[in-house]
Amino acid sequence: MGVELTALHWIYVIFIFLILGFMIMRRDTTFICIVGIFLLAFTATQSLSASISSIFNSFIFTITELLSTILVISIIVSMSKALTRTGINDVMISPFTKLIKTPGLAFWIIGILMMVISWFFWPSPAVALLGAVMLPVAIRVGLPALGVAMAMNLFGHGIALSGDFIIQGAPKLTADAAGIPVLDVVEASVPLVFVMGIVTTVTAFILLKRDLRKGILKIENNTEKTLVAENASNQEEELMKSLLSPRVKKFLAFLIPVLFLLDVAAMFILDLSGGDATALVGGTAIFILLVISLLAHKNKGLEKTTSYLIEGFQFGFKVFGPVIPIAAFFYLGDSGFIKMIGDFLPTNSTGLVNDLGIALAHTVPLNGQIAAVTLTTVGAITGLDGSGFSGISLAGSVANLFAAATGASIATLTALGQIAAIWVGGGTLVPWALIPAAAICGVDPFELARRNLVPVIIGLVVTTIVVMFLI
Repeated sequence: MGVELTALHWIYVIFIFLILGFMIMRRDTTFICIVGIFLLAFTATQSLSASISSIFNSFIFTITELLSTILVISIIVSMSKALTRTGINDVMISPFTKLIKTPGLAFWIIGILMMVISWFFWPSPAVALLGAVMLPVAIRVGLPALGVAMAMNLFGHGIALSGDFIIQGAPKLTADAAGIPVLDVVEASVPLVFVMGIVTTVTAFILLKRDLRKGILKIENNTEKTLVAENASNQEEELMKSLLSPRVKKFLAFLIPVLFLLDVAAMFILDLSGGDATALVGGTAIFILLVISLLAHKNKGLEKTTSYLIEGFQFGFKVFGPVIPIAAFFYLGDSGFIKMIGDFLPTNSTGLVNDLGIALAHTVPLNGQIAAVTLTTVGAITGLDGSGFSGISLAGSVANLFAAATGASIATLTALGQIAAIWVGGGTLVPWALIPAAAICGVDPFELARRNLVPVIIGLVVTTIVVMFLI
């Protein structure tokens, strides 16, 4: 039996299409999301003051929901800045530089290292942690700077960020919008992340080798000199790196990975996931930051700890600033409606998105294949703003709608939308999202995006086909 659609449902649908349209035109969606929240609240309450209050309440609700994710990312960025400035990251990565003997080994070792570091530190800090140390080594053995940037992008901003298994920032957003537990999305995303990752990186490597062989790509001999000169000119950074003795750096470089591996082991042994897993990683990062600050800066350690934290929080809120309004709008599609606006839904409603899914199932013949293609398309479109995160709530919401309409696995569809959004917008295809890796490697972000285009599209097509069989 179908459900009765009210004005609330139609307003919600209209604003979903408006948000998609704004994203396609590469315009910011904050304004349209706030207007959508206001109109939904006014339609439900018929009160101007309550509607205006609902905008603020929706932001509070969203920040409360996302606070643990924002905090852990901010803290990890704070810690990574301390690692970079004290030179501990150089010591952590240096053993791997000895393994790099050929361009192929350089591509895969840098990529896999980037993936592992990004799982624990997030890709943006990982680029800085890894790039400056590994770039000269890679160029020395014949891998161009463009190849280094591709490896860091595809493995870090692609594989690691689209799964986000440890910090669980991305799954938190999509799972909340889809109305399912975070762990369901993480589990469903594992096979898809690795199918997408293997297909994309292998394709990228084959094309890279072909162009190197044909002489289309050449080694930039001056890149290493430029990087060394830039580093040498930064006297303050060099002074920071001399604050710790080599013995202490080696000890900390060994201790830090061990602590994070113990966190992973604890997650499995104690069955920790979602907020509990995030808290464990965040607490460990704070502990490491405190130890580094006190050891490196001694008497100024207390002040420097605060300074590192401020930098981390600035980064965290800069990343999540655009996410909060759009996530607030999509939280209204599920249980968030009652908490933000009040109990104004129709009596038999199970949430705006669920109602729309049931209604869609009764009017349009849908199947899992159409749902999979739709989720990939919606995910890719939401990634066009270059954030990768701002639109993944929409992917979760659409997955909920199509799962209700077709009976397909909601977790698998949600994971597919998440993967498509982050691979497109998280830093592999949209040029302005590629700037950190491009800047570290000294390459043109538009050229890097062009090189990533074919491998990522092939990966998305193969992953979508795999999902058709899984759901």
